[in-house]
Amino acid sequence: DRRGIDVTHDTIKEFAWETLKGGKVIPGYGHAVLRKTDPRYSSQREFALKHLGDDPLFKIVSTIYEVVPDVLLEHGKAKNPWPNVDAHSGVLLTHYGLDQHNYYTVLFGVSRAMGVLSQLFWDRALGMPIERPKSITSEWIKGQFGSK
Repeated sequence: DRRGIDVTHDTIKEFAWETLKGGKVIPGYGHAVLRKTDPRYSSQREFALKHLGDDPLFKIVSTIYEVVPDVLLEHGKAKNPWPNVDAHSGVLLTHYGLDQHNYYTVLFGVSRAMGVLSQLFWDRALGMPIERPKSITSEWIKGQFGSK
């Protein structure tokens, strides 16, 4: 049980190594596609730095951000040692009062549904199959259909 232990760079580093040596992953770090810090994480961090500076949970997440990528790089198995959106979103939700963690999955699902619906819109509008955001750009759409 780690409750009551001070959160410092050293205690986070020790906990990260124990987690990795135990054959577990560090939740919120790594991404199946990205090989850099998730831009959604960066946006949430910028917001939190501006509005949540004294929040104790944000301070913990910040310390983790300062320590864990180096531990993962030293460990050598992670293809992407950088944080993803899951490493930060809970801090913002908790800070603003959504502290019932069962709803986080619901929010994730709703946000995914919004993305699928936007893709369906383009499917119908352009007569194309569902496209992934990286497949076409707004410049391509303008080039294909802008003058028509």
